[in-house]
Amino acid sequence: MADEGVEVAKPDSKDLQQQSKALDSLTDHVEDRQLDSARVQQAMASIAATSDADRNAQRLREKELAAVKINPEDVDIIANELEMDKKVAERTLREHKGDAVAAIRSFLK
Repeated sequence: MADEGVEVAKPDSKDLQQQSKALDSLTDHVEDRQLDSARVQQAMASIAATSDADRNAQRLREKELAAVKINPEDVDIIANELEMDKKVAERTLREHKGDAVAAIRSFLK
């Protein structure tokens, strides 16, 4: 028996091209997502490194300020005259290397 009257449908070349494009777009999306993930990981590592560097710089700055010799009487005068917390007065005095006049001027600016 011959199947002379029945034709077997063959895929159209346009259909094949569309299917190929659809498949490519799916794989491209996955590859893009993987690349984005790598970029995110790089950015997070960069942020962590920057954060560590900032913390180290802050620690060094605090050590420098702690080493500055200040006169406790200057702290009391600044705190009383400018009506502020002694810790703020002490910090400002240390930031100005113990110079009471420069510390007071910084508050008056």
